[in-house]
Amino acid sequence: MPKVSVCIPTYNRAHYLVYAVESVLNQSYSDFELVICDDASTDNTQEIVSQWNDSRINYIRQAENVRRSRNMRSGFQVAKGDYFIKFDDDDALTPDFLEKTVEILDKNNEIDFVCTNHWIIDGKNERIESATQENSARWGKDKLKKGIIPDLMRQTFQYQSLQVGSTLFRRSCLQEIDYMRPEADGCEDFDLLVRLAIAGKKGYFLPEFLMEYRYHDGQTSLKQNLHFLQAKLFCINSYQFPDELEKVRLQKLAATQQDLGLRLIESGDTKTGRKLLQESTKILGNSSRTSLGWMLSYLPDNLRQLALEIFRKIRPQNYTDKVRQINKSKI
Repeated sequence: MPKVSVCIPTYNRAHYLVYAVESVLNQSYSDFELVICDDASTDNTQEIVSQWNDSRINYIRQAENVRRSRNMRSGFQVAKGDYFIKFDDDDALTPDFLEKTVEILDKNNEIDFVCTNHWIIDGKNERIESATQENSARWGKDKLKKGIIPDLMRQTFQYQSLQVGSTLFRRSCLQEIDYMRPEADGCEDFDLLVRLAIAGKKGYFLPEFLMEYRYHDGQTSLKQNLHFLQAKLFCINSYQFPDELEKVRLQKLAATQQDLGLRLIESGDTKTGRKLLQESTKILGNSSRTSLGWMLSYLPDNLRQLALEIFRKIRPQNYTDKVRQINKSKI
Protein backbone atom coordinates (compact mmCIF):
# COMPACT_ATOMS: atom_id res chain seq x y z
CA MET A 1 0.00 0.00 0.00
CA PRO A 2 1.28 3.52 -0.75
CA LYS A 3 1.97 5.79 2.22
CA VAL A 4 0.46 8.86 0.52
CA SER A 5 -2.52 9.35 -1.77
CA VAL A 6 -2.39 12.44 -3.99
CA CYS A 7 -5.66 13.42 -5.65
CA ILE A 8 -6.03 15.83 -8.57
CA PRO A 9 -9.65 16.50 -9.59
CA THR A 10 -9.85 17.86 -13.12
CA TYR A 11 -12.32 19.22 -15.64
CA ASN A 12 -11.42 20.56 -19.09
CA ARG A 13 -7.96 21.77 -18.12
CA ALA A 14 -5.72 19.38 -20.00
CA HIS A 15 -3.36 22.26 -20.80
CA TYR A 16 -2.72 22.84 -17.07
CA LEU A 17 -3.07 19.22 -15.93
CA VAL A 18 0.28 18.20 -17.43
CA TYR A 19 2.13 20.64 -15.17
CA ALA A 20 0.16 19.49 -12.11
CA VAL A 21 0.75 15.79 -12.71
CA GLU A 22 4.44 16.20 -13.51
CA SER A 23 4.87 18.07 -10.22
CA VAL A 24 3.70 14.90 -8.42
CA LEU A 25 5.70 12.44 -10.50
CA ASN A 26 8.84 14.52 -9.88
CA GLN A 27 8.55 14.41 -6.07
CA SER A 28 11.71 13.53 -4.12
CA TYR A 29 9.45 11.24 -2.01
CA SER A 30 8.20 8.31 -4.08
CA ASP A 31 5.88 6.20 -1.88
CA PHE A 32 2.62 7.60 -3.26
CA GLU A 33 -0.28 6.92 -5.56
CA LEU A 34 -1.77 9.61 -7.80
CA VAL A 35 -5.53 9.56 -8.29
CA ILE A 36 -6.74 11.72 -11.19
CA CYS A 37 -10.51 12.29 -11.05
CA ASP A 38 -11.87 13.48 -14.39
CA ASP A 39 -15.34 15.02 -14.14
CA ALA A 40 -16.35 13.95 -17.68
CA SER A 41 -14.06 16.43 -19.43
CA THR A 42 -14.91 17.24 -23.04
CA ASP A 43 -11.37 18.25 -24.01
CA ASN A 44 -8.40 15.90 -24.56
CA THR A 45 -7.82 15.11 -20.88
CA GLN A 46 -8.28 11.36 -21.38
CA GLU A 47 -5.72 11.34 -24.20
CA ILE A 48 -3.22 13.35 -22.14
CA VAL A 49 -3.48 11.02 -19.14
CA SER A 50 -2.98 7.95 -21.33
CA GLN A 51 0.49 9.20 -22.23
CA TRP A 52 1.82 8.58 -18.71
CA ASN A 53 3.07 5.05 -18.25
CA ASP A 54 3.30 5.01 -14.48
CA SER A 55 1.74 2.31 -12.31
CA ARG A 56 1.23 4.82 -9.48
CA ILE A 57 -1.45 6.66 -11.50
CA ASN A 58 -5.11 5.71 -11.03
CA TYR A 59 -7.33 7.50 -13.57
CA ILE A 60 -11.03 7.79 -12.74
CA ARG A 61 -13.33 9.23 -15.39
CA GLN A 62 -16.91 10.09 -14.42
CA ALA A 63 -19.60 8.91 -16.84
CA GLU A 64 -21.26 12.33 -16.52
CA ASN A 65 -20.42 15.64 -14.92
CA VAL A 66 -21.03 15.27 -11.17
CA ARG A 67 -19.55 18.65 -10.11
CA ARG A 68 -16.54 19.45 -8.01
CA SER A 69 -17.26 18.01 -4.58
CA ARG A 70 -18.61 14.67 -5.78
CA ASN A 71 -15.72 14.35 -8.20
CA MET A 72 -13.28 15.01 -5.35
CA ARG A 73 -15.05 12.50 -3.13
CA SER A 74 -14.65 9.80 -5.77
CA GLY A 75 -10.87 10.15 -5.51
CA PHE A 76 -10.94 10.13 -1.73
CA GLN A 77 -13.08 7.00 -1.67
CA VAL A 78 -10.54 4.95 -3.62
CA ALA A 79 -7.47 6.38 -1.84
CA LYS A 80 -5.33 3.82 -0.02
CA GLY A 81 -2.67 5.96 1.66
CA ASP A 82 -2.41 6.80 5.35
CA TYR A 83 -1.87 10.40 4.26
CA PHE A 84 -3.90 12.36 1.72
CA ILE A 85 -3.62 15.58 -0.26
CA LYS A 86 -5.94 17.08 -2.85
CA PHE A 87 -4.91 19.97 -5.05
CA ASP A 88 -6.49 21.47 -8.16
CA ASP A 89 -5.58 20.69 -11.74
CA ASP A 90 -4.20 24.19 -12.38
CA ASP A 91 -1.83 24.13 -9.37
CA ALA A 92 1.33 22.18 -8.52
CA LEU A 93 3.57 20.87 -5.75
CA THR A 94 7.24 21.77 -5.39
CA PRO A 95 9.56 18.72 -5.62
CA ASP A 96 10.09 18.34 -1.87
CA PHE A 97 6.50 18.94 -0.68
CA LEU A 98 5.78 15.31 0.20
CA GLU A 99 9.18 14.61 1.70
CA LYS A 100 8.95 17.52 4.15
CA THR A 101 5.29 17.15 5.15
CA VAL A 102 5.38 13.35 5.48
CA GLU A 103 8.34 13.67 7.85
CA ILE A 104 6.34 15.92 10.19
CA LEU A 105 3.32 13.59 10.31
CA ASP A 106 5.57 10.55 10.80
CA LYS A 107 7.25 12.14 13.82
CA ASN A 108 4.16 13.70 15.44
CA ASN A 109 1.22 11.36 15.97
CA GLU A 110 -0.87 14.09 17.63
CA ILE A 111 -0.88 16.24 14.49
CA ASP A 112 -3.74 15.70 12.02
CA PHE A 113 -2.48 17.78 9.11
CA VAL A 114 0.46 19.88 7.92
CA CYS A 115 -0.11 23.09 5.96
CA THR A 116 2.61 24.96 4.06
CA ASN A 117 2.87 28.36 2.43
CA HIS A 118 2.62 28.62 -1.35
CA TRP A 119 3.83 30.51 -4.39
CA ILE A 120 1.58 32.47 -6.72
CA ILE A 121 2.16 31.53 -10.35
CA ASP A 122 0.71 32.90 -13.57
CA GLY A 123 -0.71 31.17 -16.62
CA LYS A 124 2.80 30.50 -17.93
CA ASN A 125 3.96 28.67 -14.76
CA GLU A 126 6.11 31.62 -13.66
CA ARG A 127 6.33 32.48 -9.96
CA ILE A 128 5.35 36.06 -9.11
CA GLU A 129 7.36 37.11 -6.05
CA SER A 130 5.42 40.31 -5.30
CA ALA A 131 2.02 38.59 -5.54
CA THR A 132 3.29 35.70 -3.38
CA GLN A 133 4.29 38.08 -0.59
CA GLU A 134 1.04 40.08 -0.85
CA ASN A 135 -1.00 36.88 -0.74
CA SER A 136 0.90 35.64 2.31
CA ALA A 137 0.28 38.93 4.12
CA ARG A 138 -3.38 39.19 3.07
CA TRP A 139 -4.26 35.82 4.60
CA GLY A 140 -1.98 36.12 7.63
CA LYS A 141 0.45 33.36 6.66
CA ASP A 142 3.34 35.75 7.24
CA LYS A 143 2.34 35.89 10.93
CA LEU A 144 2.05 32.14 11.48
CA LYS A 145 5.05 30.49 13.13
CA LYS A 146 6.39 27.02 12.52
CA GLY A 147 4.62 24.48 14.71
CA ILE A 148 1.13 23.62 15.94
CA ILE A 149 -1.35 26.27 14.81
CA PRO A 150 -2.91 28.16 17.75
CA ASP A 151 -6.66 28.92 17.79
CA LEU A 152 -7.38 26.81 14.72
CA MET A 153 -11.06 27.83 14.51
CA ARG A 154 -10.10 31.49 14.21
CA GLN A 155 -7.34 30.79 11.70
CA THR A 156 -9.58 28.68 9.45
CA PHE A 157 -12.82 30.63 9.75
CA GLN A 158 -12.04 34.27 10.51
CA TYR A 159 -8.65 34.70 8.85
CA GLN A 160 -8.87 31.85 6.31
CA SER A 161 -5.12 31.51 6.64
CA LEU A 162 -4.83 27.91 5.48
CA GLN A 163 -5.31 26.26 2.10
CA VAL A 164 -6.32 22.67 1.39
CA GLY A 165 -4.13 22.39 -1.72
CA SER A 166 -0.96 23.06 0.28
CA THR A 167 -1.90 20.67 3.10
CA LEU A 168 -1.12 17.00 3.76
CA PHE A 169 -3.76 15.29 5.94
CA ARG A 170 -4.06 12.05 7.84
CA ARG A 171 -6.76 10.35 5.81
CA SER A 172 -8.37 9.09 9.02
CA CYS A 173 -9.21 12.60 10.23
CA LEU A 174 -10.91 13.38 6.90
CA GLN A 175 -12.97 10.20 7.15
CA GLU A 176 -14.20 11.27 10.58
CA ILE A 177 -15.73 14.55 9.38
CA ASP A 178 -17.24 13.47 6.02
CA TYR A 179 -14.75 14.65 3.41
CA MET A 180 -16.09 17.29 1.00
CA ARG A 181 -19.79 17.88 1.67
CA PRO A 182 -21.64 18.05 -1.68
CA GLU A 183 -23.79 20.89 -0.30
CA ALA A 184 -20.62 22.98 -0.02
CA ASP A 185 -19.72 22.50 -3.69
CA GLY A 186 -17.68 25.50 -4.80
CA CYS A 187 -16.61 26.37 -1.26
CA GLU A 188 -15.62 22.89 -0.10
CA ASP A 189 -11.99 23.68 0.78
CA PHE A 190 -12.93 26.45 3.21
CA ASP A 191 -15.66 24.24 4.67
CA LEU A 192 -13.35 21.27 5.17
CA LEU A 193 -10.77 23.22 7.16
CA VAL A 194 -13.40 24.92 9.35
CA ARG A 195 -15.07 21.59 10.16
CA LEU A 196 -11.69 20.07 11.07
CA ALA A 197 -11.14 22.94 13.50
CA ILE A 198 -14.63 22.56 15.00
CA ALA A 199 -13.95 18.83 15.44
CA GLY A 200 -10.89 19.68 17.56
CA LYS A 201 -8.23 18.50 15.10
CA LYS A 202 -4.64 19.76 15.32
CA GLY A 203 -2.88 21.48 12.45
CA TYR A 204 0.82 22.21 11.99
CA PHE A 205 2.16 25.11 9.91
CA LEU A 206 5.37 24.75 7.93
CA PRO A 207 6.34 28.26 6.71
CA GLU A 208 8.02 27.11 3.53
CA PHE A 209 6.74 27.76 0.02
CA LEU A 210 6.10 24.16 -1.06
CA MET A 211 3.12 24.51 -3.40
CA GLU A 212 2.22 26.67 -6.41
CA TYR A 213 -1.22 28.28 -6.69
CA ARG A 214 -2.18 29.64 -10.08
CA TYR A 215 -4.21 32.75 -10.95
CA HIS A 216 -5.74 32.83 -14.43
CA ASP A 217 -8.79 34.15 -16.26
CA GLY A 218 -10.65 30.84 -16.07
CA GLN A 219 -11.32 31.39 -12.36
CA THR A 220 -13.24 34.66 -12.61
CA SER A 221 -16.60 34.19 -14.37
CA LEU A 222 -19.83 35.54 -12.89
CA LYS A 223 -21.33 32.04 -12.90
CA GLN A 224 -18.39 30.66 -10.87
CA ASN A 225 -18.55 33.53 -8.43
CA LEU A 226 -22.28 33.07 -7.84
CA HIS A 227 -21.79 29.34 -7.26
CA PHE A 228 -19.01 30.01 -4.75
CA LEU A 229 -20.96 32.66 -2.81
CA GLN A 230 -24.11 30.53 -2.63
CA ALA A 231 -22.06 27.63 -1.26
CA LYS A 232 -20.27 29.91 1.19
CA LEU A 233 -23.61 31.18 2.49
CA PHE A 234 -24.69 27.58 3.11
CA CYS A 235 -21.45 26.82 4.94
CA ILE A 236 -21.49 29.86 7.21
CA ASN A 237 -25.12 29.20 8.12
CA SER A 238 -24.23 25.64 9.15
CA TYR A 239 -21.57 26.56 11.75
CA GLN A 240 -21.88 27.39 15.43
CA PHE A 241 -19.06 28.95 17.45
CA PRO A 242 -18.31 30.17 20.98
CA ASP A 243 -19.57 33.68 21.78
CA GLU A 244 -16.78 35.89 20.40
CA LEU A 245 -16.33 33.94 17.18
CA GLU A 246 -20.11 33.73 16.77
CA LYS A 247 -20.12 37.52 16.35
CA VAL A 248 -17.50 37.11 13.63
CA ARG A 249 -19.70 34.47 11.99
CA LEU A 250 -22.65 36.87 11.83
CA GLN A 251 -20.43 39.59 10.34
CA LYS A 252 -19.06 37.19 7.74
CA LEU A 253 -22.58 35.95 6.98
CA ALA A 254 -23.76 39.51 6.35
CA ALA A 255 -20.72 40.32 4.20
CA THR A 256 -21.37 37.21 2.11
CA GLN A 257 -25.05 38.17 1.75
CA GLN A 258 -23.92 41.57 0.53
CA ASP A 259 -21.44 40.11 -1.97
CA LEU A 260 -23.97 37.60 -3.28
CA GLY A 261 -26.69 40.26 -3.49
CA LEU A 262 -24.45 42.49 -5.62
CA ARG A 263 -23.50 39.64 -7.94
CA LEU A 264 -27.14 38.56 -8.33
CA ILE A 265 -28.07 42.12 -9.27
CA GLU A 266 -25.28 42.04 -11.85
CA SER A 267 -26.67 38.78 -13.24
CA GLY A 268 -30.16 40.27 -13.57
CA ASP A 269 -31.80 38.67 -10.52
CA THR A 270 -32.54 42.04 -8.94
CA LYS A 271 -35.36 40.84 -6.68
CA THR A 272 -33.26 38.25 -4.83
CA GLY A 273 -30.28 40.60 -4.86
CA ARG A 274 -32.20 43.39 -3.14
CA LYS A 275 -33.52 40.94 -0.53
CA LEU A 276 -29.98 39.82 0.36
CA LEU A 277 -28.72 43.40 0.52
CA GLN A 278 -31.57 44.22 2.91
CA GLU A 279 -30.65 41.23 5.10
CA SER A 280 -27.00 42.29 5.19
CA THR A 281 -27.83 45.78 6.49
CA LYS A 282 -29.17 44.27 9.73
CA ILE A 283 -25.56 43.57 10.71
CA LEU A 284 -23.47 45.82 8.46
CA GLY A 285 -25.77 48.83 8.37
CA ASN A 286 -26.04 50.98 5.24
CA SER A 287 -22.84 51.25 3.24
CA SER A 288 -21.69 52.73 -0.05
CA ARG A 289 -21.57 49.20 -1.56
CA THR A 290 -25.17 48.52 -0.54
CA SER A 291 -26.30 51.90 -1.87
CA LEU A 292 -24.50 51.23 -5.15
CA GLY A 293 -26.20 47.85 -5.41
CA TRP A 294 -29.65 49.31 -4.82
CA MET A 295 -29.02 51.98 -7.46
CA LEU A 296 -27.78 49.45 -10.01
CA SER A 297 -30.77 47.18 -9.38
CA TYR A 298 -33.15 49.83 -10.73
CA LEU A 299 -31.18 50.52 -13.92
CA PRO A 300 -32.05 48.82 -17.22
CA ASP A 301 -29.78 45.85 -17.88
CA ASN A 302 -27.69 47.59 -20.57
CA LEU A 303 -27.04 50.63 -18.38
CA ARG A 304 -26.28 48.41 -15.37
CA GLN A 305 -23.63 46.49 -17.32
CA LEU A 306 -22.13 49.72 -18.66
CA ALA A 307 -21.90 51.18 -15.15
CA LEU A 308 -20.21 48.02 -13.86
CA GLU A 309 -17.74 48.03 -16.74
CA ILE A 310 -16.79 51.65 -16.00
CA PHE A 311 -16.45 50.92 -12.28
CA ARG A 312 -14.12 47.96 -12.89
CA LYS A 313 -11.90 50.03 -15.15
CA ILE A 314 -11.39 52.79 -12.59
CA ARG A 315 -11.07 50.73 -9.41
CA PRO A 316 -7.53 49.96 -8.18
CA GLN A 317 -6.14 46.57 -9.19
CA ASN A 318 -5.09 44.12 -6.47
CA TYR A 319 -2.36 41.52 -6.87
CA THR A 320 -4.75 38.90 -8.27
CA ASP A 321 -5.86 41.28 -11.04
CA LYS A 322 -2.24 42.09 -11.84
CA VAL A 323 -1.27 38.42 -12.19
CA ARG A 324 -4.20 37.79 -14.50
CA GLN A 325 -3.23 40.89 -16.47
CA ILE A 326 0.25 39.41 -16.90
CA ASN A 327 -1.37 36.36 -18.46
CA LYS A 328 -3.23 38.51 -21.00
CA SER A 329 -0.15 40.53 -21.91
CA LYS A 330 1.75 37.32 -22.74
CA ILE A 331 -0.86 36.00 -25.15
